[in-house]
Amino acid sequence: MPRIVTVTFSPCIDKSTSVPFVVPDKKLRCNSLLLQPGGGGINVARAIHQLGGEATAIFPAGGYTGKFFNHLLEKENVPFICIETDHETRESITILDHSTNQQYKFGLPDNGLSEEEWGRCLMAVEEFTDVEFIVASGSLPRGVPLDIYARLSRIAKNKNAKLVVDTSGEALKHAVHEGVYLFKPNLGELSSLIGKERIESEEIEAVAREILNRGQAEIIVISMGKSGAMLITKNEAYYTSAPNVTSKSTVGAGDSMVAGIVHSISKGWNMHHALQYGVACGTAATMNPGTELCHKEDADLLYSMITDIQ
Repeated sequence: MPRIVTVTFSPCIDKSTSVPFVVPDKKLRCNSLLLQPGGGGINVARAIHQLGGEATAIFPAGGYTGKFFNHLLEKENVPFICIETDHETRESITILDHSTNQQYKFGLPDNGLSEEEWGRCLMAVEEFTDVEFIVASGSLPRGVPLDIYARLSRIAKNKNAKLVVDTSGEALKHAVHEGVYLFKPNLGELSSLIGKERIESEEIEAVAREILNRGQAEIIVISMGKSGAMLITKNEAYYTSAPNVTSKSTVGAGDSMVAGIVHSISKGWNMHHALQYGVACGTAATMNPGTELCHKEDADLLYSMITDIQ
C-alpha cells in the first residue's frame, strides 16, 4: 500500500458544542462537548483512516494539551509522530446556536514554534524511506518561515514523493513557486497567485493551465464550496458539482475532500473519479455537526449518486 504522510505545523484540539441561543451577559448552558484532534494535515490523516486507508501524521505538540491531543489520536488508531514542544498545543472552539443554526468559531492563539521544533518536523519527514505522498496542510504558527512548504517540496523531490499542499497566502505562493504535485486553492487563492483581484468562472481553466505549464504543479483542484470543484491537469479538466444535502457544519470539509482525492489517487483511480470521490467526501463532512469529518458510508453513497448523475 502506498505510504502517505501528513504534516501539520499548527495542530489543535477542536472543541465543539451547542447552545439553545446566544445572548450577551448570560450564562449559556452548553450541550454535550465533542473533543477531537484537529488541524489541516491531522484531519486529512484522520479522514483517510475513516475511508479505510492509512496515513501517518507528523506534528508538533506540547504540554498537557499536547498529551491529551496524542491521546485523542490514539483513540482513533491514527499512526503519528509527535515532535515535543516547549509550549502547550492550541485549542479551538465551535459553538452552534440552535435558534439560528449559525456557527461561531473561536481559534485560540498559538504559542509559536522554535526553529529547532519546526526543523525536527522536517527531519521526521526526511527519515521516511518509502513515502509516496506528503500532504502538507494548514496554517503556520508564529516562528515558522513562510517558505516551509517550499522546503517540504525540496524534500519530496529528493524522495521522488508527491507533495500535496493545502494552505493559503504567502506560504502557498512559496510552495507553488518551488513546485508541487497537487494544490487545492479556492477562487480567491487562485487569483492571488497570478496577481489578480478576481477571476471569472470562464477563466479558471486558462489560469490553472498557465501555472501548470510553468511546471509549478501537476494537478490543481479548485474548491468552489457548495458549487463543487474542478480538477485540472495539462491534458484534462473535470468539474464535479456537490450533491445537495442538509449541511450541519462546513468545518473539515476541505480536509475531507483532500483526503478523498489523495486516497483515491493512491489506489490508482483516474483523475475524474478521484475528484468525484473527493467532492463526495467533502460533502459528507458537511452532513455532520461540529468538527466531525466525513464518514465512509456517507461518502460512498454520495459518490454513487454523483457517478449515476454524471
